[in-house]
Amino acid sequence: MDKFTLLAVDDEKDILKLFEKILAKKYCLLTASSAKQALKIMEREKIDAVLLDLRMPGMDGIQLLKQIKASNPTIEVIMVSASKDLVSAVETMKLGAFDYIAKPFEVIELLSVIEKALEKRKLVKENQYLKEALAEASSFGDLIGRTAIMKSIFEIIATVAKTDSRVLITGESGTGKELVARTIHAQSRRAKQPFVAVNCAAIPDNLLESELFGFERGAFTGAMERKTGKFEIADNGTIFLDEIGCMSPTMQAKLLRVIQEGQIDRVGGGFPISIDVRILAATNLDVKQAIADKQFREDLYYRMNVIPIHMPPLRERKDDIPLFIKYFLEKFNKEMNRRIQSFDRSALLSFQKYHWPGNVRELQNIVERLVALSSGPTISEEEVERTLNFFYSETPSVDNEHLDGAMTNFEKFYIKKALGETEGNKTKAAKMLGIARTTLLSKISSLRLN
Repeated sequence: MDKFTLLAVDDEKDILKLFEKILAKKYCLLTASSAKQALKIMEREKIDAVLLDLRMPGMDGIQLLKQIKASNPTIEVIMVSASKDLVSAVETMKLGAFDYIAKPFEVIELLSVIEKALEKRKLVKENQYLKEALAEASSFGDLIGRTAIMKSIFEIIATVAKTDSRVLITGESGTGKELVARTIHAQSRRAKQPFVAVNCAAIPDNLLESELFGFERGAFTGAMERKTGKFEIADNGTIFLDEIGCMSPTMQAKLLRVIQEGQIDRVGGGFPISIDVRILAATNLDVKQAIADKQFREDLYYRMNVIPIHMPPLRERKDDIPLFIKYFLEKFNKEMNRRIQSFDRSALLSFQKYHWPGNVRELQNIVERLVALSSGPTISEEEVERTLNFFYSETPSVDNEHLDGAMTNFEKFYIKKALGETEGNKTKAAKMLGIARTTLLSKISSLRLN
């Protein structure tokens, strides 16, 4: 990080030489022997803090303090004077001075006050940086973005939400495809009706039909009573089929019939049921390649892809990262009753440099861990780098191990590293790993990590 720039203003040359001896190695120090000279320096240099003598010929310290605060109130001013006049000290503090030090001063006291003033200046600059990053921010519903590509997506959503057209949302995992679907529903005429999300990848194919369409009592062994399917639950509303590319060809054919006929058949049912449901779907597959590989029906693709929306990966919209950080910081501060004020600027640059393979979902998880584990008001670059390196480096090789053994060894490695990073604090390690403390204790015992 660049050195902070200090300006020392005093009409006594010996005092300026003393400041140079004490401060020049640690800070970029500029000096002025009068208020007039100080103002000229401040016109051409970016100053972080000023050491200002109270009694000077011509324009005195109080007058210069007023001008400094009028032109840039974020500059911290420390009054330094041989006068022990308490009234003057109080007056300067009311005018915005950070502190008041009487000559002769103790070097330790001076350094301590300067450090505190610069810490305040640092926080102000970081907050200003975030505000500037958010100045042109855009949002639509719960979607966040200010990049040109996100603004174009907002426009598409605003237009398509007024219709009942089917939408196919593509993009990598973690880019916010379900959030797009929820925003479309929330902006549509169906907003007060159900929104039902189904993760097709999480349901075994032999159960997916009954999950979507329901079943009648006695339809198969264990069907003790009728079950209403997701399509019926979503009637008059919206159904969101996430990871539609994971459906088998047979299920794809049945979904195609639902789209064409506007009817469903419960498993074991004897008659079709008419439904009024808007269908939104998402996939992280390369759909055209999946069609070429006979994994996705071309006719279903054209039925679903009436309005295509592609969510870009986070690495292609890095200008949105400060917006997400602010949003997630506020969210987790509230949820965890924390008071983390900001990330320092170098930490934000670390976020910008990272490639984010897990996209926005990964960013959310990282911010959550940092808020949970950080001990200070500001999250530093070192904390961010340590967290990123912890989760994405030194992954053990599985070589030719069987899957069960490889998974066990990886779990041991992961837990050991979490305990090492938290110096054995199991509560913090559990938060870092995203599991309950009791679960961590159980795993430590079963994996013999004591």
